[in-house]
Amino acid sequence: MTTPMTPAELYRHGLQLLLEKDVPGWVELWAEDGVLEFPFAPEGWPSRLEGKAAVGDYMRHYPDHVDVHDFPDVKIHQTAEAETIVVEMRGVGRLVETDTPYDMTYIAVVTVVDGLITSYRDYWNPLAVSQPGADFAGAK
Repeated sequence: MTTPMTPAELYRHGLQLLLEKDVPGWVELWAEDGVLEFPFAPEGWPSRLEGKAAVGDYMRHYPDHVDVHDFPDVKIHQTAEAETIVVEMRGVGRLVETDTPYDMTYIAVVTVVDGLITSYRDYWNPLAVSQPGADFAGAK
């Protein structure tokens, strides 16, 4: 029997999967009833996705829109609740459609229960993306 990854280990593994453009692998890190929230989502963009299937549908075109090359400066902070972490990081690469640089700062609050993501609140600035109408995953 293997021990599930800690929330920090799981998060870092998820970043590696995104760098490898393995969106299905990243989605497999989610609990069936996991919730992905974007508190700063502009009007008309999703602010809450409920369930692994909804997260997968949202992320499926991610590599077609954002070509992330690295996640430098990842800082993971443990909270008073062992299953919840706060992450500060940057994603750098390029926007595929416009071939312009992509450099986004994120703060995320992530909860992992039994080795799967159950809650992910992604505090990023959609106004910083220069590709009109495309958010992090390219889904509006």
